Amino acid sequence: MLNKLGKITSISQNQEGLDVPPGQFVTKKFPILTYGSVPTINLETWRFRIFGLVREEVSLNWHEFNELPKVELESEFHCVTQWSKLENTWEGVLLNDILQLVNPLDNANFAMIHCYGTYSTNLPMSVATDEDVLFAYKHDGEIISPDHGWPLRFVVPKRYGWKSAKWVNGLELMEHDKPGFWESRGYHNEGDPWKEERWWDSLT
Repeated sequence: MLNKLGKITSISQNQEGLDVPPGQFVTKKFPILTYGSVPTINLETWRFRIFGLVREEVSLNWHEFNELPKVELESEFHCVTQWSKLENTWEGVLLNDILQLVNPLDNANFAMIHCYGTYSTNLPMSVATDEDVLFAYKHDGEIISPDHGWPLRFVVPKRYGWKSAKWVNGLELMEHDKPGFWESRGYHNEGDPWKEERWWDSLT
């Protein structure tokens, strides 16, 4: 729930009351897993673009992005490689607050997150608009490190970690779904850790 201070707590449990999804083990570390090299990003030229099925496209520079309403979110993080970090505090801007800037069209059914380095990941709007989905620039009180996605990381607590894309620079709204980077390479389109949706059924 979101209170007036902008703090959200997101806690998940399965039917057996376990504190991690099936097939996961708990770690207090936050391992770094990245495809390719860490991009070099200049905040002076950084832009965050919201486009696609919107009534007005918006492009924000770093200063403008930081002027948006801020929230603090506590959530679990589950990686498809089977580790889970249960206690995480993120600070950033809710996706729902960003959507208010562009007034999405009625047929905007899916979101694609775009990143530096050609990475992307997709979500249905029904998931993207959960109250605990945000674009984060701090993790556990510290500015996110380059290895973990500085200056901006997408965070989707209810999905495996590859959906929480690093080095974000765009949000595209679409009528029809299409796979992102890992989804087109065999990772499950939904990525729900409680259902162990790790891979496409047709590829397993």
